[in-house]
Amino acid sequence: MDISGLYDNYADYLSTTTATSESATKLDAALSSDKSDASDKELMDVCKQFESYFLEQIFKEMKKTIPEEDYSTAGMSTRMDFFEEQAIQELASQSTEQNQLGLAQSLFEQMKRNYDI
Repeated sequence: MDISGLYDNYADYLSTTTATSESATKLDAALSSDKSDASDKELMDVCKQFESYFLEQIFKEMKKTIPEEDYSTAGMSTRMDFFEEQAIQELASQSTEQNQLGLAQSLFEQMKRNYDI
């Protein structure tokens, strides 16, 4: 029984899961901190992080709808997955910085209004 393909899939899974969990942990720490003495810049930064993470998750789900191509080697598959993950993170970050969605601004305004920050 050949388990080499299983190991490569697990390595791929582990690398993408680790990157996603690091982003989620960072965002969770930022969101769970006390916002009562936060400046507008700090609050906007947290809102942008949330929007970026949200877009990243949407882009990953969109990617799942595209049929997978067979890679020639397992090593190539791992590298491709890594660079796809990095590209998705960068695309989400750039979209947030360019205020294309506007979710961060809306969230910022609501938090200012609702929490009297």
